[in-house]
Amino acid sequence: MIQRTLNEIERMVQGTGLLEKYQELKIHGVSMDSRTLHSDCLFIPIVRDKDGHRYIDEAVSRGAAACLWQQDHPDPPEHFPVIYVENTLDALHRLAGAYRRQLKVRTIGITGSNGKTTTKDWVASLLASTYKVQSTEGSMNNHFGVPLTLLQLEEDTEIAVLEMGMSGLGEIEQLSCLGRPEVAVITLIGESHLAELGSREAIVQAKLEICNGMESDGALIFNGDDPLLVNAIEQKSLPSTIRTIRFGAGHHNDYYPLSIALESQGTQFNCHPRPDISYWLALSGKHYVTNALAALAVADYFGIPAEQTERGLREAVLSGMRMEVQSSSKGFAWINDSFNASPTSVKAAIAFLHELDGYQRKIVVLGDMLDLGEKEVEYHRHIGELLDAQKLDYVFTLGPLSLEIVRIASLTFPAGRVQAYENKEELAKAIGLLVAPGDVVFIKGSRGMKMEEVISMVSG
Repeated sequence: MIQRTLNEIERMVQGTGLLEKYQELKIHGVSMDSRTLHSDCLFIPIVRDKDGHRYIDEAVSRGAAACLWQQDHPDPPEHFPVIYVENTLDALHRLAGAYRRQLKVRTIGITGSNGKTTTKDWVASLLASTYKVQSTEGSMNNHFGVPLTLLQLEEDTEIAVLEMGMSGLGEIEQLSCLGRPEVAVITLIGESHLAELGSREAIVQAKLEICNGMESDGALIFNGDDPLLVNAIEQKSLPSTIRTIRFGAGHHNDYYPLSIALESQGTQFNCHPRPDISYWLALSGKHYVTNALAALAVADYFGIPAEQTERGLREAVLSGMRMEVQSSSKGFAWINDSFNASPTSVKAAIAFLHELDGYQRKIVVLGDMLDLGEKEVEYHRHIGELLDAQKLDYVFTLGPLSLEIVRIASLTFPAGRVQAYENKEELAKAIGLLVAPGDVVFIKGSRGMKMEEVISMVSG
């Protein structure tokens, strides 16, 4: 993590007002959260839903060594090291950018509508066999998380793997300019953020902003199965020194699967250009193979020996709530995929569930898909069309948008097999009464739906 004197910090954030007696005091790390900060760190109060300046007393009591302070806020702490800045969020970004420029670390930026976090986890695991690697924790991928991740880097870290998310135009560019990736990965262009951006074409342009902060000599690794993305990259004026590498299901890509075998606990596959290696993923679904191919392309770029890539994928520690298989004390299984949902990811999950064997009954629990814009009803109806009554036993939904799933699926499922609920308590009660030993319950919904709470209600 960053360790600098306050005199250096003041210069890095372009701040003022630090008293001379504090200039040689050294901070160890940075925090925006007074509840979790550790001693000797720099507290940066951010103005958002809750104004961080209100928590300075708690930060001081927990051992913060110093703080930044936005100039338009009154009552800075007395008898405490303070650096004044015009805007604390801008100062956070300046500090992260300055620290990044001081490091010799090589960085990888990963963005896309789906699959960012899983791909990030696999990339980090593959590279860790050869390099000292640090990566984004969980999904700290926004304008707070990326600078904080950079500031957590150790000075001897060789590769940083940065997940980059966004909610509108310009955000990915800002994060890319902070991280300065040598390698950029675009996993998939889906329907997330249609409410903000209006079209998939606009989403493509937003994701391509990751190229704007790239080093001049590196690689852009992208999903070659998406014609919108492929065309946009072909039209973008990338430096000739940046390699383009494609991955996907089609054989026109540089990395593509040769065979895929789905199992309840994971997925086995072979791929080009390494047909002799059998890879194992601790996640079930063909769509996860695509993300793994992107990670393998990154591993090849950084020269990871082929024999180490199999172990890197197999032993990767993955972030939670992504196709997590959990055994219930009542003898049935949960497949918890509740971290997030979009039409693309739900479609892939349904395809996986249709092929899944080894359980008495398959029960699907779907929450609303959010942020889909004016076509949100159409997208939910399409999910209802995809559900196959010959391959699934029950469908439960939660939320007003998912009523459209129920309306369509009820046309093909037997009476009573498709049920809609307005609150989690009623949904959990219905699942608890229905489920039996040998069943599997798959659960998924947008992050705002917090579908994992249903699991706790049923299990608790």
